[in-house]
Amino acid sequence: MKSKSFSINDAFKRIQLSGKLDVSGRVTKYDGHFLECDGFPANLGSICAVTTSDGTETMAEIIGFKKGNNILSMFESDTRIQSGAKVSIIDEGHDVKVGESLMGRVLDAMGKPYDGKPINGLSENWPLNGKFLNPLARNPVDKPLDVGVRAINSLLTIGKGQRVGIIAGSGVGKSVLLGMMCKYTEAEIVVVGLIGERAREVGSFVKNILSGSAKSKTIVVAVPADRSPLLRIRGANRATAIAEYFRSKGKNVLLIMDSLTRVAHARREIGLALGEQPTAKGYPPSVVSLIPKLIERSGPGIGDQGSITAFYTVLADGDDENDPVVDTARAILDGHIILSRQQAQLGIYPAIDISSSVSRVMNEIIDNDHSEYARVFRKLITLYLENRDLILMGGYTQGKDPDLDLAVSLWPKLIDHIRQLEGTSANFIDSKTNLFTLLKG
Repeated sequence: MKSKSFSINDAFKRIQLSGKLDVSGRVTKYDGHFLECDGFPANLGSICAVTTSDGTETMAEIIGFKKGNNILSMFESDTRIQSGAKVSIIDEGHDVKVGESLMGRVLDAMGKPYDGKPINGLSENWPLNGKFLNPLARNPVDKPLDVGVRAINSLLTIGKGQRVGIIAGSGVGKSVLLGMMCKYTEAEIVVVGLIGERAREVGSFVKNILSGSAKSKTIVVAVPADRSPLLRIRGANRATAIAEYFRSKGKNVLLIMDSLTRVAHARREIGLALGEQPTAKGYPPSVVSLIPKLIERSGPGIGDQGSITAFYTVLADGDDENDPVVDTARAILDGHIILSRQQAQLGIYPAIDISSSVSRVMNEIIDNDHSEYARVFRKLITLYLENRDLILMGGYTQGKDPDLDLAVSLWPKLIDHIRQLEGTSANFIDSKTNLFTLLKG
């Protein structure tokens, strides 16, 4: 009998496979939010399609592996999925489409526009989780960024590439302040991530910031509170990735993330579902690692790249400024702006607590005169607020303390300097001049 030589290449040719292999599994466990299926080769973050009982498909993301099975988080909860339903990969989920055509559009976590109209010309990709930048090669934060808010420009000057937290409870004017910065900043690109907010607030905020000339430079990624935790995290990463892309093109970008706390809550849901042990206030360790990873992606670029100046809102539940998320964010950010409920109740908007807020790079990017006048302003407003009850009760005697006398006499002007109507802007030069005039007079 004559033997024939065997060639593995010939064998592959005889199989004649077309396209990609169908990588899929079958559902073995489902609780309405999280799903387990047979283990098949896939990376974390891969997007899968799951067949429902009515023959349609719903999407889920692979978040982990357990005892040979893949664990997925559903993008839509309480979907009609039966045991044995097919689960197949549709996208690796690691890149996002980016380009100039995103200007003026409102996207969801998956990059789909809410208005249903197509976005053409998105020919470039950017990693959803960003690209590593050598920290020693990054450009310094050495120039101020005009955000259009007088109190911030003159008293808490922000540098291009700085990362700042806005720490506030509910109902103290946080959204109004963010809207003012979006419309009046000098940044070339504005990227807004509305993560975990109420749908009504998302609608009104988008309508406000996309109504004027700022629309041509603004991109919004909105993921309301009723969406899955995976979509909220993906929305935050998408907004940051879009900002990184424009920074790589040499643009100065203003990134606003509202709110970092909702992103942390989403990560807490995922972490607890994966069996992580809760620590302070139920936050697992993965939350503590998520916040620095997200924040460190912003900041200045390298070489001829631009910068990402980022504002992250942090919700202080019950005005508790010692919340784990508040502490973690404050430790890694380059400054924080605290919104005071007391000032909001006095009708002082934006309700920025000057004495408790700080910009860590301010003194490095402004001149000595500006630094000195800002220090004096902070001292006077702190003196007045500390002695306000004594003054109102009539226990204050003029002439005992020259600094307090000055604070009392200038109090109406100090408040006028902080107070700014929503529809008005104050550029950096005018804000600085107003501060000098107030204290020289």
